[in-house]
Amino acid sequence: MAIMGKYCKAYPIRRFREYRGWGEKTEKVRRETKRVEGKEVGGKRQLSDEDHLYLQENYAVTDGVFKDENIICDDVTPEWLEFCTYTLNFEILELNNLAEGT
Repeated sequence: MAIMGKYCKAYPIRRFREYRGWGEKTEKVRRETKRVEGKEVGGKRQLSDEDHLYLQENYAVTDGVFKDENIICDDVTPEWLEFCTYTLNFEILELNNLAEGT
């Protein structure tokens, strides 16, 4: 069963690709279904700069909101943490702050 984390934030892939150490596990992307000539055809989606991925509370990046599925990048280093904090302005908000709107 998929695990939903307490906090994640979506970013366009182009933002993650700004990180000099970025690497994508493209084999982990979500599968998508398309109609081709009236038939449903499944396959892995192709990631473009405008697609969104999710930065999870554990600093892994996923293709979807679940923190344990479709993990595209999980190489969490001090440099990655710095990039997330200062370039992406990622901060894990406390749930009580979200409820209060602060």
